[in-house]
Amino acid sequence: MSVVHRTERRSRASRFPGGVFGVSLVASLMWGVHLLQIGPAAGNWLEFWGFSPDQVSAALSGGEQRDLRQVGALFTALFVHASGLHLVGNLAYLWVFGIPVERAIGHAQFVLAFVLLGALANFSVVLGSPDLGRTVVGASGGVSAVIGLYLGLFPTRRIGLWLPLGVFLQFARIPALLVIGSWFTLQLLYWVFGPQSGEVAWWTHVAGFLSGVAVAGLFRLRRNPRLDSKED
Repeated sequence: MSVVHRTERRSRASRFPGGVFGVSLVASLMWGVHLLQIGPAAGNWLEFWGFSPDQVSAALSGGEQRDLRQVGALFTALFVHASGLHLVGNLAYLWVFGIPVERAIGHAQFVLAFVLLGALANFSVVLGSPDLGRTVVGASGGVSAVIGLYLGLFPTRRIGLWLPLGVFLQFARIPALLVIGSWFTLQLLYWVFGPQSGEVAWWTHVAGFLSGVAVAGLFRLRRNPRLDSKED
């Protein structure tokens, strides 16, 4: 009986999205501290934890303005947001797509994928706009990587959506390829036609998504049986 209980506890623990919860908790705490900042301190808070592409470029070039903290900010920027709407929007996508991804690849690997691929997506902004002097913050790169992982791991799954039909809402299950493909197309359009110096660095979404799809292929090579299970 004790063996059965231990097995059940391990099963429940493995299904609890500890990685998604942990990332959300850290980001929420960082936002809470940001709210406590008054006046110029609020802007300084974002500048400290976020990264500026021109400063990262300077740090990597080894010039006189070398500041290796800016390189580390490629990671910390993932947990800092400029507004509550910015935070809630990212967390909504994280929970929808992150839970099945985490259950498939495991807690530790999920967190590593979010942080490393998110930082890589942030670094793509540095490569694309090395002279950009704006502070970049937000989990968008990591969340986009999670969405890419989801599509790469579960390309044939369907996503439940509530669709407006007149004054009513109709629940439908839409192929993930169609839903995410539409989302990715919008990111490409925003990246091509939208200003890079605007509120959103759209290239982080594109780079994060593509890196997530690529890494998903590596996970599928391991033939994890959980990747072939039905949608939870």
